Amino acid sequence: MSNSHLDKSFVEIFGETPDVIAGAPGRVNLIGEHIDYSDGFVLPFAIADRTYAAVRKRSDRILRIASMQRHNNVVTVNLNDVSPNLKGQWERYVLGVIWGMQIPHGIDVLIDGHVPLGAGLSSSAALECSVATALNDLFSYGFNLEQLARLTQKAENEYVGVPCGIMDQSVSLMAQRGSALLLDCRDLTTKNVEFDVASSGLELLIIDTQAHHSLTDGGYAERRASCDSVVKKLGIRSMRELTIAQLETSKELITVTEYFRAKHAVTEIARVLKAVEVIERKDFAELGQLLNASHASLRDDYDVSCPELNVAVDASISAGALGARMVGGGFGGSAIALIKASHSHETIKKIETSFTQNSFKAPRFFTSLPSQGAEIIQRGL
Repeated sequence: MSNSHLDKSFVEIFGETPDVIAGAPGRVNLIGEHIDYSDGFVLPFAIADRTYAAVRKRSDRILRIASMQRHNNVVTVNLNDVSPNLKGQWERYVLGVIWGMQIPHGIDVLIDGHVPLGAGLSSSAALECSVATALNDLFSYGFNLEQLARLTQKAENEYVGVPCGIMDQSVSLMAQRGSALLLDCRDLTTKNVEFDVASSGLELLIIDTQAHHSLTDGGYAERRASCDSVVKKLGIRSMRELTIAQLETSKELITVTEYFRAKHAVTEIARVLKAVEVIERKDFAELGQLLNASHASLRDDYDVSCPELNVAVDASISAGALGARMVGGGFGGSAIALIKASHSHETIKKIETSFTQNSFKAPRFFTSLPSQGAEIIQRGL
């Protein structure tokens, strides 16, 4: 990426050049949804679309934050006033990172975001991780990637108020080009899993339904609360310790809703570990079946799908996809479909027709190979 446009805009807005520019990607989660906060395993990869943060130190306590996607309106805040009680909008994600990292003085920040908003591709984590990577470098903190992941998760949990798990921030920071990231959400240990579908004549189609979602409206928090309640009632550390057999024998101790939420968590954790096995032996037909089972569980047991996502998945399978499922927090956003590369046009056409027949907004489509995690793009000029 050329940063000349970002440099120029920074000078136009703030009157100086940035000290550092960092970039961090959005992500697609192959499988392992709504289990990162249950100490589960997840298997995401970073996409090519990234968010960039250009930052410059100031000599006072003033924070100035702007975005190239928001007509360069500048939000100005005194560092002394930064707390989770401070009202705000999108800039709260930036302020949350600043608050969590406890920077010593003011900064100017310009954001240039290219991860689609509300599409279930973790634009919020890309924003947080680009800022955190820039600040870590600018102030020479020396935080490692695990520490940065926990700091950025804390920013979203405690400052923004979204009780997300650790997956999105971890993959945005830790991903490696060409691989999916098997992440143990209990201790943040990782394993890179080569994900090469192209050599098998396949591609992963990403379908942005344009039914934009928000994780701050309570639906996400309700489901996490259900899982926390099951853990407390059954006296276990997390869903990771629960088996289906144990769940079945404990049904009378939890509510019907809690049973189905727990059922999804337990079966999804097992699907992730199985997915790693089948990817390593390039059994993509079985991977497709795991994707289908994941979507059914998210739709029926976890109840986080929506009509647009279901139509995208059903149309993909009808067009011959090996498998498809919703990705992200749900209630809108994107789906993925593992398809034959030669059938891409036909699959897209089938999905578009199905959306038209259901009077849905036209979806957007793109593909992405597994990409690199957060990195410093530029230091000084």
